[in-house]
Amino acid sequence: MAPGHSIDEITILRNKLTEVEAELDSLKRLGSNAQQRFRELLDAAPIMTWLSGQDAICTFFNKAWLEFRGRTMEEETGNGWAEGIHPDDRDLCLETYLKAFSARQPFRVQYRMRRANGEFAWIEDSGIPRHEDGLFAGFVGTAVDITDRRRRMFTPDEASVRLVFALTERERQVLVLIAAGKSTKEAAAQLGISYKTADSHRSRILEKLGVHETASMVRYAIRAGLIEA
Repeated sequence: MAPGHSIDEITILRNKLTEVEAELDSLKRLGSNAQQRFRELLDAAPIMTWLSGQDAICTFFNKAWLEFRGRTMEEETGNGWAEGIHPDDRDLCLETYLKAFSARQPFRVQYRMRRANGEFAWIEDSGIPRHEDGLFAGFVGTAVDITDRRRRMFTPDEASVRLVFALTERERQVLVLIAAGKSTKEAAAQLGISYKTADSHRSRILEKLGVHETASMVRYAIRAGLIEA
């Protein structure tokens, strides 16, 4: 879980939920469709918001979330939203959520989520239990894009910087493309060189960095600040 901040998102979420629940109680007394109004209020919120049911499955994402993801409600509900989590963060994200859900305790977790433009953004996701007529009804949560905050906190590793910038300019270009998820063939096409040449550059990069697999190359690129985590 992420550390606390001067402005506690979970406290804000609790207060907002209390306000919404108070309005829902008023609507129930008037015989209105409280559930529909609840979702309309969440949909109008500028912050990304989601709901899950008693089975921990997500049943609703508001307009801000869907616009951030560039997907429809049908694509995101159920387990669809989890398809956008960065593979390296998926286990931590889901484990944190499910443990909190089982204990019916608030949670906060940071992970990378694919946004509408195809790039990954760091988000901080906070959730708390919600109740209807005094009974546990699932969770409600909010998510905030913290990519800029994470970027400001990043400090390149000096040893990685020295090794990476000891590479030739072409080797660094190949490294950046491969670290960004391109295959050697795709990197060759983008740089306008042959596959054989690109593969030769890749082999020299591995040798100069003293590693043996692509994952280690990616870590060097991140630590040197060539790409974002």
